[in-house]
Amino acid sequence: MRLLRVVLGVIGLAALGMTPAALAQTPQSQCSVLSGRPCHPSFCGVFHRGPCLPYDLPPIGEDLRLTIVSTDDGPPDNTSGAARSDRASGDNADDRPLDSIRAMFAALRACWVPPPKDEARHGMEYTVRFAFKRDGEIVAPPRVTYASRDAPADMRDIYRDAVDAALKRCTPLHFSDGMGGAVAGRPIAVRFVDNRIIDKAKSQQ
Repeated sequence: MRLLRVVLGVIGLAALGMTPAALAQTPQSQCSVLSGRPCHPSFCGVFHRGPCLPYDLPPIGEDLRLTIVSTDDGPPDNTSGAARSDRASGDNADDRPLDSIRAMFAALRACWVPPPKDEARHGMEYTVRFAFKRDGEIVAPPRVTYASRDAPADMRDIYRDAVDAALKRCTPLHFSDGMGGAVAGRPIAVRFVDNRIIDKAKSQQ
């Protein structure tokens, strides 16, 4: 019994001696510019004596991703190049501003015209990354983040030219004020996949 009291007394004295450090790491310790002592917004563990900061994962959904698949049938990716060019240029489209991510993606899909089949490659994948300004212009030239590894350089150039032509045809996009502020500066990754039936000998080049 006497030993138990001694142990409890030692623990109590140790706790009193560590109170300032412990309080600095508990959630009850408020962080403020007027605070005269260090404060941390989280508690990492009872065995961690040093400063303790939380580890937060990057925000989910900060980047936008779109996949555009070119096929021989099925809307919207089977639309002919001429029809897409007319729609992208505004001949058959209304002038309402784009006010949602869905509308922006639809506009980007409408601008895509895949390379002619005699220059294309079945299964070709090509991904670019870019961002818009508030006024719908692209901040900087799109950066290629992926191209099919087994595709020769000239084939990659063909799809790069098609992507560049699509973005030039499409921009500047007409964003609403709210949409322009929400999308400005956010990275957008667009993945193009060519699943059209192409001559096998050509697709293997």
